[in-house]
Order: sequence, then structure tokens, then C-alpha cells
Amino acid sequence: MEEKSKIKNFRDLDVWRLGMGIVVDIYEYTKEFPKEEIYGLVSQMRRAAVSVASNIAEGFNRYHNKEYRQFLHIALGSCAELETQIEVSLLLRYITQGERDKIIEKLDHESRMLRNLIKRLEA
Repeated sequence: MEEKSKIKNFRDLDVWRLGMGIVVDIYEYTKEFPKEEIYGLVSQMRRAAVSVASNIAEGFNRYHNKEYRQFLHIALGSCAELETQIEVSLLLRYITQGERDKIIEKLDHESRMLRNLIKRLEA
């Protein structure tokens, strides 16, 4: 288990590393989306994915656990936002069922890790 006392910076957090992997996946998937989606769904999905890792990093550098938890809750919300956008992408046939399943599994794992970290910070 990760403890902040053993962690030097946010890059040492598994939850942040997984978030960065999700960013890469989303950028790869959205490269193939129709050009008319560049300012719509593509932009929203990329922002939501980047938001997850960014909020983990920003929260880590806050002085109080209450602030850190607030940023982790925002990251959790971005996971839910991204999950919805992935479902929309599937319905519009921009991604395959296999792609959807792969990224949803990662998002579920990321969300569980965020919830566990939030619980540990509340103790």
C-alpha cells in the first residue's frame, strides 16, 4: 500500500501512473474519431482524461489532507465523466466494444484506487 510518508512526489503514486496510461489510451482512441468531433467529444474526452492525473498531482502537493481529498474527488468525477463519454463513443461506433471494455476496466480500477486513497486520507 502507498503511504505518503514513503512517497516523494506524485510520480511515485500508482494511481497517478494508471491515470497517465488512461490519458495515452484516450489520445490514441480519439485520433481515429471523425474530424467534426475534434472540438466536441474528442476535446471533452481528452480534457477529462488529463483531469484525472492532473488533479491527483495537484492534490498531492496540497498541505492538508482535506484539500488533497477534494482534488481526489474531482479526479473521481472526471473518471465518471470519461466513462460516460466512452459509452457515447461506443454508441456512435467511434470505438469498438473491445476498446470500450479495455478502457472501462482501467477506469474502474482507477476509481477504486482513488476511493481507497480517499479513505486512507480520512483516517
